[in-house]
Amino acid sequence: MQPKKPARYKEILDALESVWGNEARPSPELGHEEPLDGLILTVLSQHTNDRNRDKAFANLKRLYPTWAQVNDASVEVISDAIRTAGLGNMKAEKIKKILPLLKEKFGDYSIKDLANWELCDAYEYLVGLPGVGVKTAACVLVFDLGMPAFPVDTHVARIAKRLGWAPEKMSAEKIQEYLESTLPPERFRGAHLNMIEHGRGICDARKPKCGECPAKKWCAYGKKIQA
Repeated sequence: MQPKKPARYKEILDALESVWGNEARPSPELGHEEPLDGLILTVLSQHTNDRNRDKAFANLKRLYPTWAQVNDASVEVISDAIRTAGLGNMKAEKIKKILPLLKEKFGDYSIKDLANWELCDAYEYLVGLPGVGVKTAACVLVFDLGMPAFPVDTHVARIAKRLGWAPEKMSAEKIQEYLESTLPPERFRGAHLNMIEHGRGICDARKPKCGECPAKKWCAYGKKIQA
């Protein structure tokens, strides 16, 4: 049976779009000509901020311009190159495990071919790679492969729960599964970005600015704290 759609989802997504505008904005800089770049960038983003992730990725690419060169480098050398992203050894080991698997599967250090796969198959392949979880796979699908996915980070999860779309104890993976099964796929990418910006700018974890929220009249959390 089809899950029930989130309450007032169209009005809420439209309200967030009216403020943040990511559904109408292409933002090509979020994707990569080679989707493998996006995959490794997302691996580097785990447990760190965007600034440190980007510095680590830029340094790795400066030292080793091709993924073949990264594959031939040692874990220790890669770890040193990406140290600004934190957890250098762990992330370096993931990268060293991922690259040979791609070479064996696709004959090259590339995952461009995944764009021609069925969505479910591409998703299953990505989450089967070492250190690639549900959110990482979804980011690569939606930003680098042009396939519908709705990554759920802390901001998206918090907003989904505050809106009453998801129970307080529901995991990010389950929230992603729910949103992807109920929201219109053509809105996934922009709505995801709008929710992130909304979480950073208005729906803060500690001090949400409910008075400034364009979706406040439909928000279960906002109604509760104002009661």
